Amino acid sequence: MSAAPSLALEKTQRREFPRRPVHVPLDVIALRFGVPENLPGRCTDLSETGVGAVIAGELGPDQQVAVELRLPNVGVPVRARARVRHQSRLRCGLEFVGLSVGQREMIRYWLHRASAPVDIGDFKKEEEKEAVAKTETEAPVAAVPTASRKHKIRVGRRGIYALVACTVALAGLGWWQWQRSWNELEAHAAVAESGMQGSPEAVSAETMAKRIVTKVDPVYPEAARTTGMDGLVVLDAVIAPDGSVERLRPVSGPNLLVQSATDAVQSWKFEPYLSSGKAVEVETTIAVEFRLK
Repeated sequence: MSAAPSLALEKTQRREFPRRPVHVPLDVIALRFGVPENLPGRCTDLSETGVGAVIAGELGPDQQVAVELRLPNVGVPVRARARVRHQSRLRCGLEFVGLSVGQREMIRYWLHRASAPVDIGDFKKEEEKEAVAKTETEAPVAAVPTASRKHKIRVGRRGIYALVACTVALAGLGWWQWQRSWNELEAHAAVAESGMQGSPEAVSAETMAKRIVTKVDPVYPEAARTTGMDGLVVLDAVIAPDGSVERLRPVSGPNLLVQSATDAVQSWKFEPYLSSGKAVEVETTIAVEFRLK
């Protein structure tokens, strides 16, 4: 595959959804000749529909794989199926397949937080630490004496048979583990889909922000003000059909600021959300920013 179509496709995807750089490990499980293979990698950027990565292995176009990654400051890992959209050398783009609403919202949380200014010095420190660790692990190995190289290992016919049997057994075990991992992903997707039936309708934070009727600013905690603490508190919210806040669950943010944000949002009022002309209960996310002036 030429590099030009890959770059064109990547630019098209970036226009559709916002992407943010992210540098975290990525685990990829690919099926090769009926045997699962674990390919280590590292994420380069992320959107709510896919991930860019550098993977230590070659993948084919439209090949389906299983992926797992952990986003910074998010406790739950993202486990999903993905399809290879393009690859150039070790760099590739993966499109999520069957991503649940909860996983998509979790990625949106992180994208929202990643839009804040970041100190570039932190990334340089991480790169320096990785370089030192790599240097230590790649210490030169003592040379093997020449005399020891003269010894040859002879394997008899029985040994060959045993080796073949072990290879077949390991291949079967690997296939079973890959099937189990794949079935777990399928089960999680089925649970997410079944949980959506009869549950609050998921609405984006941007849509609900435009429907706020009454908004109360949070009280800046004195302890946080004294220490110069600021930050962003993200809450998972359920809005009742009449527009009142029914339930709130903290997702992320400094502990000193979470309670104040929760108390303020609890008294917010929204314009009822209509679905098929009827006011319904919705689930959304609310971000409350604390900034010292």
